[in-house]
Amino acid sequence: MDLLTGLLDGPRARGAFLLRSLLDPPFALRIEDRAPLAVVAVVRGAAWVVPDEETAELLHPGDVAVLRGPDSYTVADDPGTAPQVVIHPGQRCTTLRGEPLAATPSLGVRTWGTGAAGDTVLLTGTYQLPGEISRRLLAALPALLVVRADEWHSPLVGLLADEVVRDSPGQEAVLDRLLDLLLIAALRSWFDRPGAAPSWYAAAGDPVVGPALRLLQNDPARPWTVASLAAEVGVSRAALARRFTELVGEPPMTFLTGWRLSLAADLLREPEATVGAVARQVGYGSPFSLSTAFRRVRGVSPRQHRTQVPAEDR
Repeated sequence: MDLLTGLLDGPRARGAFLLRSLLDPPFALRIEDRAPLAVVAVVRGAAWVVPDEETAELLHPGDVAVLRGPDSYTVADDPGTAPQVVIHPGQRCTTLRGEPLAATPSLGVRTWGTGAAGDTVLLTGTYQLPGEISRRLLAALPALLVVRADEWHSPLVGLLADEVVRDSPGQEAVLDRLLDLLLIAALRSWFDRPGAAPSWYAAAGDPVVGPALRLLQNDPARPWTVASLAAEVGVSRAALARRFTELVGEPPMTFLTGWRLSLAADLLREPEATVGAVARQVGYGSPFSLSTAFRRVRGVSPRQHRTQVPAEDR
């Protein structure tokens, strides 16, 4: 499992919020839901995405914006339009004065708006992504990235727009997977730009370091050494160590330790997980050895970590 897969592994889009908005100008939605990650796509018309601390971006049909939270932002027909609606945590919608806004079932399932016509049609999805692996990926993203329709020629926005209004058996699973695909495709398109990808993503395409990364990520429990890893990828120990450090930014065993502890941090949140079982799963021979490494790197024991409330839930 690589970091991009890890973004959606576990939580995936399960429990994600997905909404179609039908809007006539002037409109401005103030998003204060503190979600760690949001995806906004334009189906029809145009809309500005206006982050609090970043440059506003105008989206056209087929464009996708990915926003890294928890900072607030506004979606509007014009950057100067004053917000009329506020979306709070839990997707609670109110007026600026805090008055609750009722749903608009007459517009269709998973749909809200100012009228049935809707000069502008938006799709918005938000992820909670509580995991350590997810946080490692999110840290590599800008606060706002935009992938233009003519840059990737993807049918996913149209597919999601068609499916979001259906109310068929299994529809939630269909929408979850489409939202996952849209997000992953947008991130891959963004990372393919020169200079946009973090070092670990760019290194995955290297003929030597890429296979080494996949071996470490897919089998962290194996008792890896630099020598055994080099033998697997068919190069010398010195050559692997040098090239891995150059492209990834840290030596292979340092990367492996961070990967193991990130996996352990996520697994420890599972209700039935034990420290011993997690230790074996991520490559530590005993609960004591995992606890020692965990405390050294994270400053708390595994048991203390599993009882802590994640920062985004506070």
